[in-house]
Amino acid sequence: MFTKILIANRGEIALRIIRACREMGIQTVVVYSTADRDAAYLKLADQAICIGDAPPIDSYLNIPRIVSAAEVADVQAIHPGYGFLAENAHFAEVCRSCKIEFIGPPVEAMSAIGDKVECKRLAKKARVPTVPGSDGAIDDEKAALKLAEQIGYPVIIKAAAGGGGRGMRVAHNDVSLRAGLKAAQAEAENAFKDSTVYIEKYVEQGRHVEVQVLADAHGNAVHLYERDCSLQRRHQKLVEESPSPALSQEVREELCASAVRLIKAAGYQNAGTVEFLVDQNQNFYILEVNARIQVEHPVTEMVTGIDLIKEQIRIAAGEPLSVRQKDIKQVGHAIECRINAEDPQKNFTPQPGTITELRLPGGPGVRVDSHVYAGYRIPPNYDSMIGKLIVHGATRAEAIARMKRALSEFHIAPIRTTIPLHMQIMSNQNFLAGTVDTGFIERVLLAK
Repeated sequence: MFTKILIANRGEIALRIIRACREMGIQTVVVYSTADRDAAYLKLADQAICIGDAPPIDSYLNIPRIVSAAEVADVQAIHPGYGFLAENAHFAEVCRSCKIEFIGPPVEAMSAIGDKVECKRLAKKARVPTVPGSDGAIDDEKAALKLAEQIGYPVIIKAAAGGGGRGMRVAHNDVSLRAGLKAAQAEAENAFKDSTVYIEKYVEQGRHVEVQVLADAHGNAVHLYERDCSLQRRHQKLVEESPSPALSQEVREELCASAVRLIKAAGYQNAGTVEFLVDQNQNFYILEVNARIQVEHPVTEMVTGIDLIKEQIRIAAGEPLSVRQKDIKQVGHAIECRINAEDPQKNFTPQPGTITELRLPGGPGVRVDSHVYAGYRIPPNYDSMIGKLIVHGATRAEAIARMKRALSEFHIAPIRTTIPLHMQIMSNQNFLAGTVDTGFIERVLLAK
């Protein structure tokens, strides 16, 4: 087992990893930018090293500086968290070439599932359902129009690299397809330095359901059931829950089995998430694989009782999985609300600034993952998420009631947050009935 780990990330996930390591008796080194010099979690680590200025390119995306910090601190492994360099195969390769273990999948597996076109091909070999669409990249307008005629509108254009909704356009006719293709390629090139796109049939009013998986270097692979992440805005998740209220037990079992088949076919190791699109008839199709820990991992931890960060560390250290499939159960129901420093009343404008008042919720079945405190200054340089509120109940109804109660206790001032929107969601009849989809937030709750 490792004795010292560097955490190449910031905010709540850095704090989450520190806590797991302390319970395992592992020393931690955190790196930070000048914008995060006052982060309270820096004091909880055994060592903190400044690696650059606020812009991510000068700090959290600067591979030479992170690796240099790891060598100076004499760590055995690096945990990348999520975002930044978490799914960067080059970073993983550099770490391992420097004899520092990267707490994530092998480079080969990361590359295989990181490109969505290649992932789709691999999925077909593993008998995992895929959305009808192009077998590979679509390079020109003529090919795009021919494919759309074959599979029928609407179609969706997607960037082969990256995610987060960038390089993605929906087209309902030839005109919008021509315009969307050029726009998606340009956006993908700007965001990921890769203009490659592909086209799929667009499943309207589908649900986003993902499966948490773990795999070790000894041939063991398990799933930890599913999370429903259908409540999104511009492809960014807002609320996640487990179990999904939309799946039959039969579909749930096949969905999870498909995820395990895929990661085995990819030679995958460590924690990962296989994401699916589920239509109104509960047919499901592979979307992508996220080769990292997810923001919403606490939802799975609450219903299974398994610490995913600790499992990641054990796997990277060469240990076998601590659990077998037959021992993993879904118990009760969990919901997570992402608390973002954004103003929903002003088109979700980011709200950097200083928090002067903070009251966190508590009580049975309530968990808050956050790095902020009264007096904390939210920097303008990074993602606007400042915390996650997670609840667990014996039933979905109890979990929803608990979330409403916890949200009412959560007080942040003067910064505006998404808490009022979450209160609205928790009282919405469609959400209560479990009949939402990925377009619900914008189509219903935010419709003018």
